[in-house]
Amino acid sequence: MLVHGTLANERLNGDVLSPLLHNNGYCVFTFNYGGPELFVNKGVWSIQGSTDTLRTFVDQVLTATGADQVDLVGHSQGGMVPRYYLKYLSGAAKVHTLVGLGPTNHGGTVSGFTPLLDYLHLLGAVSDVDSIVCDACSQQLAGSDFLADLNAGGDTVPGVHYTVIASKYDELASPYTNDFLSGPDVTNITLQDGCAIDLSGHVELVFRPRALTLVLNALDPAHPKPVPCLYVPFTG
Repeated sequence: MLVHGTLANERLNGDVLSPLLHNNGYCVFTFNYGGPELFVNKGVWSIQGSTDTLRTFVDQVLTATGADQVDLVGHSQGGMVPRYYLKYLSGAAKVHTLVGLGPTNHGGTVSGFTPLLDYLHLLGAVSDVDSIVCDACSQQLAGSDFLADLNAGGDTVPGVHYTVIASKYDELASPYTNDFLSGPDVTNITLQDGCAIDLSGHVELVFRPRALTLVLNALDPAHPKPVPCLYVPFTG
């Protein structure tokens, strides 16, 4: 199952990843969450509410396929919604693997922009606007009440395999090390380790060959594929 990110949708995040997974033998399911039906940009409502949508869709997929568990691959907020589901909605029994591409697990500073606003005593005002226009945006800022609650008592839950794929050049989920999780059965991967010429930023993580091959290997570690190293310019 694919879980899109903030201000994205099922098609935008899945255009490359979905056919890749299908061509490698997976049954692929994806859905929209966190936004009005007629809006193109989803993932703006509260993460807690979006988690209810995820829970419903997981149950639908399990019923339709007869499977006992699903694997989840999420980009950005799409790595956070599953974590809330695992921790608070008893989702761990239904999920085998969670792969996050640039997930905002410990919050982002948007390349240092939020500390600057805090220094100028403007962060509160911006967060108030965010809560109206994009509640999920303010919830993913480093230091938010949502993240404090989500990460209290540990980053992971037993029984789930976690992989995080992060880029040093992620301009939104920054610093990129905030993406990483701590706990048992966690694999944290820096995209540039062994490939300094891949300068993929936040959005590119769901489109570039190196990151997507790492997703395939996380889903099937017993049959790893060679991970390509290609030049990717930083587009910001």
